[in-house]
Amino acid sequence: MSARRRGPISTPVDQTLPSTREVPRTDPLVFLPALAVALCAGFYLVLAPASAADVTGRAMAAITHDFGWLFVLTAAGILGFALWLAFGPYGQVKLGLPEDVPEYSELSWAAMMFSAGIGAGLVSWAFVEPLYYLTGPPLGIEAASSLAAEWAHMYAMFHWGFVPWAMYAVPTVPIAYALYVRGTPFLRISVASEGVLRTPARKRLEPVIDTLVIVGMIGGAATSLGLAVPLVAAFASSLTGVEDGFGLRLAVLGIWTALFGTSVYQGLKAGIRRLADLNIWLAVIVVLFVLLAGPTVFILTLTVNSFGLMVDNFVRMGFWLDPIDAGGFPDAWTLFYWAWWVAYAPLMALFFGRISRGRTIRRTVLGIMFWGPLGCLSFMAVCGGYALHLELTGALPVTEILAEQGNAATVAAIVAALPAGQLVTFVFTVLSFVFLATTLDSVAYVLASISTRHLPGDEEPDRTLRLVWAFALAFVAVGLLVVDGLQTVQAMSVITALPLVPVLGVLVASVLVWLREDFGAQVRTPVLALRPDRSIVEVDASSD
Repeated sequence: MSARRRGPISTPVDQTLPSTREVPRTDPLVFLPALAVALCAGFYLVLAPASAADVTGRAMAAITHDFGWLFVLTAAGILGFALWLAFGPYGQVKLGLPEDVPEYSELSWAAMMFSAGIGAGLVSWAFVEPLYYLTGPPLGIEAASSLAAEWAHMYAMFHWGFVPWAMYAVPTVPIAYALYVRGTPFLRISVASEGVLRTPARKRLEPVIDTLVIVGMIGGAATSLGLAVPLVAAFASSLTGVEDGFGLRLAVLGIWTALFGTSVYQGLKAGIRRLADLNIWLAVIVVLFVLLAGPTVFILTLTVNSFGLMVDNFVRMGFWLDPIDAGGFPDAWTLFYWAWWVAYAPLMALFFGRISRGRTIRRTVLGIMFWGPLGCLSFMAVCGGYALHLELTGALPVTEILAEQGNAATVAAIVAALPAGQLVTFVFTVLSFVFLATTLDSVAYVLASISTRHLPGDEEPDRTLRLVWAFALAFVAVGLLVVDGLQTVQAMSVITALPLVPVLGVLVASVLVWLREDFGAQVRTPVLALRPDRSIVEVDASSD
């Protein structure tokens, strides 16, 4: 092991950051505006559901029409930058001090990321998304044809695969770099942007950035709640015979809020990690059961075929906006998903960055882009293949159920068609509960962190503040239950994601500036880290 000293960087860390001795406290410039937006959105949805549905629908249509190109370019650029971070000259830079080791085991780290980054929406969409594409396929393919079935299975995997997890991986690096390399004491997006925001005016921009991030998180989490609560209510109805309606959904939301509120109150290690570990094992069991109890050979064959289709058409799908025929497929699906992932990206970056200490940039990026897609693609391939098989063989008219009763009832019917249907429905109910509880644990945890001034990155935010955000998210979800429309749920992410696109750009620029300042051309050694005195250290590669 050897060390190399350099001259001081142009903007020393200890001159740009507030004293770490200051007591953490709620930041009113961030907390109050963001909470006001959440409460106003909730009241608007509850008191004027018809108007809210109309306004959000028109806003979503306008954004996807006028800014669809921006979301597509953002997704492509982030995927390319993620690969550069992993395989480029700075991949071996360590996100921590030379002696730092990963805080969590690989399995717990992967479980926390996967559980936080997905939520119960995966359980719902894995079954029904291919069915939407079967009856309304892209690229002018004939509906309900054999080709439509192949593309339906593949397109769902495309939307949940490498692009969304690249959107999570890229901003994770500047967050972790700021915390564990630059020694930034605070867990906030605005602080991780200081690589480029170095003028005195940045103090006025920081609350704006953090407020936009919180609003985006609320929109993304509200979409997850809006999809998941009806799903669990449909499962509960199937198990108990109680009619699925607003009352049952409200009860489900109340139990859910109590569950993730308790976990949030317990904290990161005691609550979120335990739920994540439970969640990952339930997910593996569920996927394996559907694969083995269902048409195993059909699912495996269709999955291999879908991978080939995806590789062959990846660039085409990534840039397809249908500008001439304007059939609406990219707007309703691809752009919605890209916006949903953008809305979640700052949240996942803050959470993933917090738990990634001691890993190199390469290991962090590739870990996120391997474990996340592995879980998502397994779900989409197996559950989507099973749903398509039911439709194609006539065993269950799933597209008819979807058209008449919606997503949640369709998923409940598909799960009930499995062997030991009632038992499997119960397991899926538990899985959905834990999935979203873990996601919303992470959301409330990070919202509270951003809302706190002078919170060290290794400390947890105030429990009461975490609970405030947990209940605020539940209140927005109540509004979505009143509106009860898929388009409104989707619109929440699209509307709140647009202002976050430039925020992601600032994070990318910030980490580039820091890497060049701190390491310059010394980037080909095995593993690099910075000491607190700003000297570069070569670390034994085996420590990674």
